[in-house]
Amino acid sequence: FWDDTDRKSFLTTLEALCVKTNWQVHAYCLMSNHFHLVVETPRANLVGGMKWLLGTYTMRFNRRHRLSGHLFAGRYKSLVVDGSRADYLRAVCDYVHLNPARAGLVTREEELASYRWSSYGAYLQPGLRPTWLRCDRLLGEHGVARGGRRDLLEFARRMEARRDEESDPAAERIRRGWHFGTEDFVARLLDQLEGKMGPEHEARERSETEEEKAERLVRVGLAEIDWSDEDLETRRKGASEKVVIAARVRAETAVSLKWIAARLRMGTWTHVSNLLGSKNVSSED
Repeated sequence: FWDDTDRKSFLTTLEALCVKTNWQVHAYCLMSNHFHLVVETPRANLVGGMKWLLGTYTMRFNRRHRLSGHLFAGRYKSLVVDGSRADYLRAVCDYVHLNPARAGLVTREEELASYRWSSYGAYLQPGLRPTWLRCDRLLGEHGVARGGRRDLLEFARRMEARRDEESDPAAERIRRGWHFGTEDFVARLLDQLEGKMGPEHEARERSETEEEKAERLVRVGLAEIDWSDEDLETRRKGASEKVVIAARVRAETAVSLKWIAARLRMGTWTHVSNLLGSKNVSSED
């Protein structure tokens, strides 16, 4: 991020992503050259969502600064967090919210909430919370679930007190590991994976992927206009019926414009972008 306009652009992009993917953001913090997110993905679409987020923000950043090429170095790091006990989600959210103080972006004389580019300030001001920020779980795990004025003052007092802790046992595990949870957390993850790969696992038990949702939206759209896949082949690439379906898929999923163009037989992804009138599209690969 070069300036506050970049940071606003990132948060706008994150908001659009949450609408597309049903992500639940529990905490975020934008630093100078990276960001932290604590997200819950009910549809198991972390990979597709991150691809859209990073690609779209990169394109917007490059367009604004008249640059080209990659913005982020390598793949993002992800940490799987154990949701079976309250203290693990609380630990990672607190870690994210304390980052500005620990990185020296907030002085000892300044309150932690003075840092504008973190979700922490929104936790303390309910009227300023974006709709995509989910605050109830973290407040509940701090024992202040009601979220009244006294509860939020207590939450702030605890966070300010934590700034002065000389060491945080969880911080190193969060920074260095790939999972964060109880001793049997990995075993439980493997059990879930094996169960989903077994013959007893039915399609309805799986979380819907982005492409599965996009395909469902295409099928619904075709049924509404009484078209078949053969009609997609024979109708012109820019047919208004195709544009309507494409717009809905684009708005409600994170699939690429290339996927939409190929599925709806609309030519190139740039053609689809022009038809949709989008000025803020992601790079397509």
